[in-house]
Amino acid sequence: METTIPTALHDDFAPDGRVRGNPLLDDLDVRLGHIRPGECTLTLDLGARHLNRSGSLQGGVSATLLDAACGYAGLMTGADTPLSQGVTVMLSVCYLGRASNGRVHATGRVVRSGRSIFFCAGELLSDTGDVIATAQGSFKRITHIPQETSQ
Repeated sequence: METTIPTALHDDFAPDGRVRGNPLLDDLDVRLGHIRPGECTLTLDLGARHLNRSGSLQGGVSATLLDAACGYAGLMTGADTPLSQGVTVMLSVCYLGRASNGRVHATGRVVRSGRSIFFCAGELLSDTGDVIATAQGSFKRITHIPQETSQ
């Protein structure tokens, strides 16, 4: 799947849509569908490693997709601006359906944004448009990532 990656985001996304700099998303094989200021869609082709014991998309994978799509939506502040850094402050997920194969699409949209805090709504859909999960969250843009210290 090829997607157009804005030049300012070449450090964040590979030409094939792979997410750079996020080992978990890369390991899950999450791909960028599209991104613009205030909106991001990530896609995932489901495989056995994404499923729970019942053969359905694992809830943690759903939450991860929604969290990342919402976060990236608010971290892109301009079409020619690199992504800022951020952290999730709160994420609430409602699981409404299930998927066990095909491709899923997680879309995050900024609902409101301040100087450092932004609020998003997200939805996870199957290829057929069925709603699998929805999310609401608050996120904080940060200017630096604190380094962990050993105790």
